[in-house]
Amino acid sequence: MNRFIRSLAFFTLVCIFFTTSVKAESSGISKIDDSIDVLKAIVSVPEKSIPPALLHNAAGIAIIPGVIKAGFILGGRYGNGILIVRDKEGGWSNPAFMTLTGGSIGRQIGIQSIDIILVFKHRRSIEGITKGKFTLGADASIAAGPVGREAEAATDVQLKSEIYSYSRTRGLFAGLALEGAVLQIDDEANEKFYKKEYIKTGDIFANKGLKTPPDVEKLKKLLSEHAK
Repeated sequence: MNRFIRSLAFFTLVCIFFTTSVKAESSGISKIDDSIDVLKAIVSVPEKSIPPALLHNAAGIAIIPGVIKAGFILGGRYGNGILIVRDKEGGWSNPAFMTLTGGSIGRQIGIQSIDIILVFKHRRSIEGITKGKFTLGADASIAAGPVGREAEAATDVQLKSEIYSYSRTRGLFAGLALEGAVLQIDDEANEKFYKKEYIKTGDIFANKGLKTPPDVEKLKKLLSEHAK
């Protein structure tokens, strides 16, 4: 009887572990699929979205779908998404999961969901994120990115920024001020998605022995097509 109970307990634990693992991977795939949808929306109307030249010269892109922005006078943001960088051959790496958190003060009320995109001009900003908490505006200069024809009238200050930020709300796409928001690699999400304990972000970007689902290749292909 005791042996049966132990066997049943072991079987239950295995089922729980397997279910949790499947859910974690499924959650990661859903986030990648959401990111693909956001990216498609960006490039669908070139004259009203991120200028192609920025995408072409980008060292990396972060896509954070469905960021929750809420507040009553004092506000806050929270969301999780992916960070993908250019590899040594000029292609795109595997995605690393990350979080965005940040507060704000102003006259606001209610809850809103927005999609956020960050375009990184330099690799050093990405390396800063991989080392720990990274505060936009403090650890690297950030500006609301120029949209479409506005890129032609971008100021010298904007052109010298290391990161450009964008948002999409209810189908509208525009630059976004994100000073003070914090970016951080989500190590737990990476471990669950890639099924590898203590996986390093650098190994994800370098694709060191990692098995990825077709959705990842779909994301890379989409970026390659529209960031040439």
